[in-house]
Amino acid sequence: MTVTSETEVFVGVPDTSEGWIDRAREVSNVLAADALARDRAGEPPFFREVQLLKDSGLVTLLGPIEFGGGGQRWETAYKVVREIARADGSIGQLLGYHYLWAWAARLVGTDPQISAVEELYTSNRFFFGGAVNPRDTDLTVVDRGDTLVFNGVKSFSTGGRVTDLTVLEGIIDGTATHVFAIVPTAQDGIVFRGDWDNLGQRLTDSGSVEINDVEVDWASAAGFVDKEFQPLVYNTLNFPAIEIVFANFYLGIARGALDTAAEYTRTRTRPWPYGGDNREIATDEWYLREGYGDLQSKLWAAEAFVDQVSREADAVLHDARENLTEQARGDLAVRIAAAKLRAADVSLEISNKIFELTGARATSNDVGLDIYWRNIRTHTLHDPLAYKRREVGSRFLTGEIPEPTWYT
Repeated sequence: MTVTSETEVFVGVPDTSEGWIDRAREVSNVLAADALARDRAGEPPFFREVQLLKDSGLVTLLGPIEFGGGGQRWETAYKVVREIARADGSIGQLLGYHYLWAWAARLVGTDPQISAVEELYTSNRFFFGGAVNPRDTDLTVVDRGDTLVFNGVKSFSTGGRVTDLTVLEGIIDGTATHVFAIVPTAQDGIVFRGDWDNLGQRLTDSGSVEINDVEVDWASAAGFVDKEFQPLVYNTLNFPAIEIVFANFYLGIARGALDTAAEYTRTRTRPWPYGGDNREIATDEWYLREGYGDLQSKLWAAEAFVDQVSREADAVLHDARENLTEQARGDLAVRIAAAKLRAADVSLEISNKIFELTGARATSNDVGLDIYWRNIRTHTLHDPLAYKRREVGSRFLTGEIPEPTWYT
């Protein structure tokens, strides 16, 4: 990769998993250079950040090779998300959500719909977002014969204004039938309010959106044939699939926090002169070595567990959709819940504990260690961790698996 003052030029497209992870590392290093300044500015990542993901080819990692995509598996995508989040948690989240929404056609669509969506987004390097927050009132969908018309408001739409395609979901008026559709973002009927102003993940542009008379052909209603939905257990993988994405970008943020803090300690932390066992340099302090050793050990353990569960999710996501049973789906959901718990707990501990290991001067806004805690604290509130613990405990004690819902 050649870096100029205005843009980054990537040579070729990787053809191996290792090559894509190396490409993600290149992108991560570019993002790391000004991550703190961009976070402080709080501007939507309209151009440089998302364009960087497009120019590098990372947005097409899972796309078919015949359309210019990477043809890679989810196991690689998880590692790429983690690597990007190491430098910038917001952009790691955006990329992870993009991968999930780009896979939405495979989750619920018909074979022709899958082919059409994957050709569209891969060949154009389009970026995905979604207006599918289940805590809100559902969008209303009116059947007008050949078309469906979506209306309503969603309080969160991650990616929002920086996306090319948006996933909509609502209930057909007068029925209990849910319907998904993928639509172009740039249209008058989709109005982003630009009201994302939160503690962390500030560059995810996750504000609210109004959907006003957005019209979709029935042929684009995901998974419907002659207005009848074709159900599979595989359709219910949406939330488990995004939760293991969460776990990976949590660990990416944690790795960034620990590495940044360690570099600060090596170069700027002063040894404590009143302990009775005084040292010349901070890295010789026993309590710092113990502290970093504890955090590194916990992070290694969490990374190993999340890697294992990521492989398990990969095997299910890439298997024939008809093969997934309710039991296998439930067992995977529990494993993913456990992985998310470990990632969240370790990441929260690291992003907090690093202040004790770097010292009072490290709280300076110029240092910016707060960005890691703010990002982790914000997103780990996505859904209550207590319910994840209950799911794991129920499976362990009674063999009960979670019933598929919007949050299990």
